Amino acid sequence: MTREQDMLLRSTTWLGIVSDVGLAIFKGIIGWMFGSQALMAGALYSTHDAAVSAAIKLRFPELSGRNRQKGSLPGKETVKPLPAIFLSIFLMMGALQLLIAGITAIVTADITPPETLPLIAILLSMALKELVFQLQVRQVGRDAVEGRRLVDHHRQSLFSSVTILVGVAAAMGGHVWDIPALLYLEPIAAIIVACHILLRSYHLVKTSLYDMPVFRMQEEDAASFIETVQRVHGVIAVEELRALENGHYVTISAKISVNPKITVLEANDIANRARLLLLNRFSHVIDVRIQVKPYDAGYPYKSNTEESDNDLPSLLQ
Repeated sequence: MTREQDMLLRSTTWLGIVSDVGLAIFKGIIGWMFGSQALMAGALYSTHDAAVSAAIKLRFPELSGRNRQKGSLPGKETVKPLPAIFLSIFLMMGALQLLIAGITAIVTADITPPETLPLIAILLSMALKELVFQLQVRQVGRDAVEGRRLVDHHRQSLFSSVTILVGVAAAMGGHVWDIPALLYLEPIAAIIVACHILLRSYHLVKTSLYDMPVFRMQEEDAASFIETVQRVHGVIAVEELRALENGHYVTISAKISVNPKITVLEANDIANRARLLLLNRFSHVIDVRIQVKPYDAGYPYKSNTEESDNDLPSLLQ
């Protein structure tokens, strides 16, 4: 990874933090002014998104090309769990308060129909969030690890945003069409998002305190990876393959042999095809690094890739 790519990854993290903080303030102000519990829950979830990005930034302060070129993994980095724990406790307290407020509103039937501005604020926030996500995806480029983290992060955020949107829109429709039952969907949406925040915050604390160590997989468990690489056209042999587990995810480092008469560009193309095949076939594989070397069958034999050429002897003359 080059220095420019490293700077792009750092700017991607800061872009996510700044945008999430801005959305949290925006939704929090609108939700407080109009008494929208669902929008307040959305503001708290945006705060959670910013907290997760900040925790990753604090936990892996040197997420740079130097570490990746050395083959270091997240489990080998210096862990700083205290900021993540403090942020998680703060989020849990806010989520519990929203959960109690939503249940109280349903039990006492003290529900105020939402106005139009909270709905507009939700739609605008979703549009801005999607715009930031597209910018981040373009910045990370082909970085598989960061790309998958962004997609998972965005999917979780989108679930909460859609839940809030449905709750507010249904409550507005219930007020317009005089269907009182629909008014309860806004506090229900706030309760769902609050529970989601509780689960995510618990997960943040758990991964900060009890992060699973990185260890090498057994050879029999990595056999399927070797078999997959050997199926790639152009790969003569898999000289070495290491599969390192970090929690539920796996990072693969392999060394393959190719025809010594092909060009460097063709060798890189073979390595990229093997890398993409592993990433697409195994969903738990998050990163693949492949080193290419010319095939050497050893004296006095030759490889089967040289059968059509007669310029090199196959046996001693």
